Amino acid sequence: MRDYNLEKRKFVIAGVAIAIVFGYILRLFALQIMSDDYKKNAASNAFLNKVQYPARGAIYDREGRLMVYNQPAYDVMVVMREVEHLDTLDFCQTLGITKEYFIRRMADIKNRALNPGYSRYTEQVFMSQLPAEEFAVFQEKLFRFPGFYVQRRTTRQYTYDVAAHVLGDVAEVSKRDIEGDDYYRSGDYIGIQGVERSYEKELRGEKGVEILLRDAHGRIQGRYKDGALDKLPVPGKNLTLGLDVELQALGERLLEGKIGSIVAIEPSTGDILCMVSAPSYDPHLMVGRDRGKHHLELSRDKWKPLLNRAVSGTYPPGSTFKTTQALTFMQEGIISPTQTLYPCYHGFVYRGLRVGCHAHPSPLSLVPALATSCNGYFCWGLYYMFGNRTKYKTVQEAMTTWKDYMVSMGFGYRLGVDIPGERRGMIPNAAFYDKAYRGSWNGLTVISIAIGQGEVTLTPLQIANLGATIANRGYFITPHVVHSIEGGELDSLYRTRRYTKVEPRYYEEVVKGMRQAVLAGTCRGANIPGIEVCGKTGTAENRGHDHSAFMGFAPMDNPKIAIAVYVENGGFGAVYGVPIGKLMMEKYLKGELSPESEELASQIQARRIFYDDQER
Repeated sequence: MRDYNLEKRKFVIAGVAIAIVFGYILRLFALQIMSDDYKKNAASNAFLNKVQYPARGAIYDREGRLMVYNQPAYDVMVVMREVEHLDTLDFCQTLGITKEYFIRRMADIKNRALNPGYSRYTEQVFMSQLPAEEFAVFQEKLFRFPGFYVQRRTTRQYTYDVAAHVLGDVAEVSKRDIEGDDYYRSGDYIGIQGVERSYEKELRGEKGVEILLRDAHGRIQGRYKDGALDKLPVPGKNLTLGLDVELQALGERLLEGKIGSIVAIEPSTGDILCMVSAPSYDPHLMVGRDRGKHHLELSRDKWKPLLNRAVSGTYPPGSTFKTTQALTFMQEGIISPTQTLYPCYHGFVYRGLRVGCHAHPSPLSLVPALATSCNGYFCWGLYYMFGNRTKYKTVQEAMTTWKDYMVSMGFGYRLGVDIPGERRGMIPNAAFYDKAYRGSWNGLTVISIAIGQGEVTLTPLQIANLGATIANRGYFITPHVVHSIEGGELDSLYRTRRYTKVEPRYYEEVVKGMRQAVLAGTCRGANIPGIEVCGKTGTAENRGHDHSAFMGFAPMDNPKIAIAVYVENGGFGAVYGVPIGKLMMEKYLKGELSPESEELASQIQARRIFYDDQER
């Protein structure tokens, strides 16, 4: 009689055996075919792939002056597998480090959580950026330290001590950088801020490799196949900025002892001519092994010198914003440039609401309203726009129309400048006020936005771009720091005109008002003999002293420069904004300052604004 249980057991055992064999086959296939780990380890026994780092691209200003270049530095590399019989004391004394540091550093290298690309067969960074004099001493004794090598690198160096926020800096890659881009490995460097970050791929170049042959004991025997398989590094591309380094230096000089920003733009191209943020710092501090210490000190400074206020600072634009209201009211038919006159008896007064103003003739039309920076005129304009039920069915519809004009002028969203950290500012919309006032609001409720106060905030870059847009009579090119890339092209965004919703003919009326402001209005201090300057002051209200602002451009026809100046707690626009704007435009357009202007620059430089912590 057949034993069916025994027969079933045979099938079970056979099935298990087949499964085990099949599992081994799959594992061997994965190890030998799908994975190259063993191949790499075997190759590491026979070869040493020595990375050849490319020279990082240099950076020049618009006149061809070298701003950022490379200087040699050296990294001490280690292959853990080859470290044996090391005289630790001699090694530490040669490099000027403690034994405790040596032990900690070796442990960190082996820690895969800190060093994801670790392999005991490949080179790892032990110490970076060894200066030339220390390298010379170490090189002489290198033969005593098996497993240690020297990797030639370059570090950044700066010709000038200005434009730190624009240029940015480089630092060692983070774990996230390594995981996000196969180009990097532990110990590599990457752009951290400014141009160095935005144009990292253009500046970094392509790595090369030198393949060295090892013997059975791991000792280097020479180049494999006489270097036939070596790959030379490809240098990074050089960048030319739109910046004028002399103009940048003057701007940083004028903002010494102050908090604020200066941004100048070439209207026809969108090139940023200068971008000053104060307080700033010397870019040389971010070079070398002390970079981390200096960065920590700057990050703890209560005045935030690492913050690029030109793109990351948001402020009420004050009266510079009145130009946008004039353009919107004209395009929407709310006012006629010559026929519409509004009263201003020391301000806008209606139904118990009062917005103050300074003394000037009243009533007045648009051009004198811009020239004298009349608050009443623009408050009345907004009131009649938001209350016009013939043109707009609701205040929400009027608000949406107003907001769309502001957005077309480059406000409320990031412009798209080619350095990191740009903020969008604030242009409120109907939904914002519906939520704030539960749907019950009107033009009087939000009247302060007509004069650049209330919820409206802009960055200094956006204010400068407003000046460029008016100078161009209705369009702007997205502001950008980099003028050209060696062997490459800028993004089309930085070559394309962006038109606003306002016709050019209305811009001519605003230009007239800004020119009149310089000839006989609030910007008289911006007048430059022989140059037709157009300007608009701004005095932005603040919890403490008002902020001093200026926006302008020159010459009036065929403009070469548009500028915004913003000095926190600087008082009236005419105190700091106007004279600084005048000096900057004169320097750029004439190439130098007159003796009288140089004296004025020295006076402004010497002034200090004492900031109260609570106002900050």
